[in-house]
Amino acid sequence: MSRVKNAIKNIKFSLFFYILFLLVQFLSRKIFLENLGDEFMGLTGTLQSFLKFLNLAELGIGTAVGFSLYKPILENNTSKINELINLFGYLYKKIGFVIIGAGFILSLFFPLIFNTISFSLIIVYFAFYSFLLGSCFNFFFNYHIFLLEADQKNYIITSYSQTLNLIKIIIQCFLVVYFRNVYLWIALELSYFIIFSILLRYRVAKEYPWLGLKNTATKSILKTHPELIKKIKQISIHKFGAFVTNGTDQILVFAFISIETVAFFGNYQLIFNKLLQLINTSFAGTGAGIGNLVAENNKIQIKKVFWEMMALRFYIAGIIFIVLQFLVEPFISLWLGDKYILERNVLFLFLLNTFIMQIRVPVDHFKDAYGLFQDVWAPVIQSIINLVSSIILLQYFGLAGILMGTLTAFSLIILIWRPYYLYKFGFKETIWAYWKEFVKLTLTLTLSYFISQFCFKFINMSSQNNFFELVLLGTKVCVITFIIYTPLIYISNQGFRNVSKRLVNLLTKK
Repeated sequence: MSRVKNAIKNIKFSLFFYILFLLVQFLSRKIFLENLGDEFMGLTGTLQSFLKFLNLAELGIGTAVGFSLYKPILENNTSKINELINLFGYLYKKIGFVIIGAGFILSLFFPLIFNTISFSLIIVYFAFYSFLLGSCFNFFFNYHIFLLEADQKNYIITSYSQTLNLIKIIIQCFLVVYFRNVYLWIALELSYFIIFSILLRYRVAKEYPWLGLKNTATKSILKTHPELIKKIKQISIHKFGAFVTNGTDQILVFAFISIETVAFFGNYQLIFNKLLQLINTSFAGTGAGIGNLVAENNKIQIKKVFWEMMALRFYIAGIIFIVLQFLVEPFISLWLGDKYILERNVLFLFLLNTFIMQIRVPVDHFKDAYGLFQDVWAPVIQSIINLVSSIILLQYFGLAGILMGTLTAFSLIILIWRPYYLYKFGFKETIWAYWKEFVKLTLTLTLSYFISQFCFKFINMSSQNNFFELVLLGTKVCVITFIIYTPLIYISNQGFRNVSKRLVNLLTKK
């Protein structure tokens, strides 16, 4: 099956489950906050952030897996694939034990860390160890998942994970409403991982009957792939930088503000994370497709696809930025109540960071496909900038200061350094070719933004009294933005014209 057909299939599955999951997740969040309280939801958010920190021990193996599997998959080299999966399984099991040990040590300090909460420490420990053991199932049983991802079969993962997630959340809602029992709520989180592992392992065996599922590798296997181990060490530092930039916000909120504010902050994160998930799952498999494209080494096609992806991501991120500034606050008011609306500058910073998270994706995908992980100092600098600036700025701007620190790190490393690194060592071209196109895309969006703002003055932006009125407002804002932004970016950008024609051809053929 071609890269495009696989991508389309992934999009269909992703969107179908996303819509179902989105409705259930927002409804369940409201039920959980009303019945379990802000403090409990803040607690679970904080514990999940701790687990993200522990999962740094994963050392970036997942990214290295994709990079190393693209070529064997392209060549249908089953023996090489088995060899690599064996190596990854060996490493993952070792890391699983490290994470369990580190989690145990961290939990010894919970009486000090959570000395101000009203919940019993028994609940804290039960929740943490359930989350910890659940995440470790990926290391002991689910490492074959990377083959599905590299082979552009994300739809298999999506169908299992999202179906089980939906069932889990629905049952949790029932238990919370009728019993308000946090222990049952937590136990279902662990049950999800167990059942998912069993089903996924069965499907992998069916999909790849030639793949060895029993890992018998020993330490000697590490000596057979010295270059890959080197890549993994480089990627581990990049993962550390990504965690500090994206995963420490809730920890900082808990440490410097309050555990209840973690829940408030988490509501905004849920909205923006779900939007990012929608877009990323809609593009599920494109990373693997780019890996296969780079493996073919057609430089003209590589650059063409790169700018198609850049233009498309810019277009989507631009529409989100323009539209959501009017919809997020009334949505939260109708969804949870005015109590949960944060300061306006917090929303603006969420929008800016979300925009950057979108337009960075093509650079990251091509950088990973080329195996360019040697700039290990970049994530270290990014982490230092993010943490130091966040801690300083939150003293003056509170919650907004944390997001300002993230924006500072994003701007310096993600927007400036990474494109330079890709162009110099991947494309082997001058960076000015990148900035020329990037500035054109930015100016087009800026012009569209100001024209849209002018047009919005002529429609009613007053507070919305129900979801129907909110949907109506959203439709008006989206239509105006689409009418203004689409022709401007189509006229000014060749990459957008190319990707538009590609999409039209796909729809026409269908």
